[in-house]
Amino acid sequence: MFKLGLVTYNMAKDWSIEEIIAKCRATGFRAVELRTTHAHGVEPTIDAARRREVKAIFADSDITLWGLGTICEYHAVDPAEVQRNIDETIEFVKLAADLGCRGVKVRPNGFQDKAGIPREKTLEQIGLALKKCGEAAADYGVEIWLEVHGATRSPAHIRQILDITAHPSVGACWNSNADEPEEGSIARGFALLRDYIKSVHINELTNDYPWRELFRLLRESGYDRYTLAEIPGSSDPERVMRYYARLWQELVS
Repeated sequence: MFKLGLVTYNMAKDWSIEEIIAKCRATGFRAVELRTTHAHGVEPTIDAARRREVKAIFADSDITLWGLGTICEYHAVDPAEVQRNIDETIEFVKLAADLGCRGVKVRPNGFQDKAGIPREKTLEQIGLALKKCGEAAADYGVEIWLEVHGATRSPAHIRQILDITAHPSVGACWNSNADEPEEGSIARGFALLRDYIKSVHINELTNDYPWRELFRLLRESGYDRYTLAEIPGSSDPERVMRYYARLWQELVS
């Protein structure tokens, strides 16, 4: 059975690692995805000693350091920019391996319609870039999670990218986008990515998204990882997180 976790964007963006762990423990969250650029400062630039320290802090807690959330993307027109993002992804992979994370979240993000580049070409470019990232990730025992995000967020586009990548270390991060339901159901889009889902982002559980259907589909698929809450910050975060955890429990039961 999958469990509840937290993405540090945005709820925990200003918290230290110790604060993240304390608040998750107090409210029923079991894992975290640490987002780059946030106050906890877990970046590829930290040295070996700090990496060991961060790993030990999580190891001594009952909160799983599930993954690292990056803004790496591969749709740029400039090949040098694409390569820079591949290189940055690989640095995050190395960091994830040192910290004991399962994966690194990346995003496809966009097309280059204004530059006159066919969408099929951009999807192929993203897929081939991800293949390089996946090959590196496999060497370190880490996964790459392609977020269903941006202009490329259609499950059909994500599936096309992953078919081009064709690497077992690369999968999808389901993102619970508001425009996914078709006539109130996400079944069609979910079916396209069912066998590729390696991580899941969820958001406001009080909106019109078919949450019960998502959780049922995840159960039926055998998904046993984490559903990670990506929610706004609050002046009373523990109170909000407790309510969120109770509502999540009700929806998954």
